[in-house]
This record gives sequence, structure tokens and C-alpha cells, in this order.
Amino acid sequence: MLKEVRFLFCQSSEHSASTRSFLTRAYPTMKKNNPHTPIMLREALGVEPKVYARYEFGREKQESLSGLSDKEIEDKVTSLVKTGM
Repeated sequence: MLKEVRFLFCQSSEHSASTRSFLTRAYPTMKKNNPHTPIMLREALGVEPKVYARYEFGREKQESLSGLSDKEIEDKVTSLVKTGM
């Protein structure tokens, strides 16, 4: 079962631009559809954009989002969420 989704990205770099765009568009919908699952946004200067999913028993998976389009990011996030079902 999915316990948490965490996005790590840079607030200004070009390689995080599509991640920022995806979150601006999709975060409200994700939060509305998953009101009891924490969805955290972590900004850090110069980091490669990634998404982490934490499941029961401390199990965690991560995916790099660097260089991906908005649709590809959505596919990665959906895959991580479905893994936890």
C-alpha cells in the first residue's frame, strides 16, 4: 500500500522545468484524488528531479524525472502509485 509520494526538484534549473510544469498542472488533482496520502514537494538548488514512492514496511522506489516530458512524468508517477495498490 502506498504511504507517501515525494517529489525532489530544483526550483530554477532547466532540467527541472518539466517537473515544475507537471506539478503545477497535476498536484491539485493528485491531492483531490488521494486526500489521505501525503504528497510532498521538496525543492533543492541544483538537484536532479526525482519522484519517490514509499510503501508499507519502509519499502521505497524512486524514478528519475530528468529530461522527461509532462506526459512521461505522469506515466512514471502513475506506475509508482499502481505498484503500491
